[in-house]
Amino acid sequence: MCTGKCALCVGGSLYPLALISIICNIILFFPGWDVKYAQNGQLTDEVKYVGGLVGGGALVLIPAFYIHLTGEKGCCSNRCGMFLSILFAAVGVAGALYSFVVALVGLINGPYCKVGLIWSTPFKEMNESYLKNQDIWGLCTEPKNVVEFNVGLFSTLLVVNGLQLILCAIQMINGLFGCLCGTCIEKDPL
Repeated sequence: MCTGKCALCVGGSLYPLALISIICNIILFFPGWDVKYAQNGQLTDEVKYVGGLVGGGALVLIPAFYIHLTGEKGCCSNRCGMFLSILFAAVGVAGALYSFVVALVGLINGPYCKVGLIWSTPFKEMNESYLKNQDIWGLCTEPKNVVEFNVGLFSTLLVVNGLQLILCAIQMINGLFGCLCGTCIEKDPL
């Protein structure tokens, strides 16, 4: 496969992943599908780090545009364009990695919720992971179903950011080949 076509494929694949990442992060601001928790600041700390919005969203979307444009400039654009695609893909790797780590920590620590009369992160200090024991999820009385809500969205972010990492790493390798080997534009026979 030509390096330009590969860049076109990678760039096109990053668009929906960045959109999913942004949507998941925005939804995380509304646990229990209610605005009052965001207004009162009763959110999981990892939601406030906006990993999906900034990291998996903007820092992947900008490289996706450039990588896609690099692929559209002919078969492989030029060596300079492919070199720049390596740098943009590195920015995408950094953004996806940031979002991945934030989502992983959010999944490990668990949600910020009301336990009895106190708001806390009840699963953070436990010796055993709350993910293995669904019986204790009922500790969180408010927002309703916040554990399932956070687990589902943070897990989705983990998968999406993992795919973004892989695609941006592929583009870094692809860009290196395009930069070193040059273009693969077919010459017209005379």
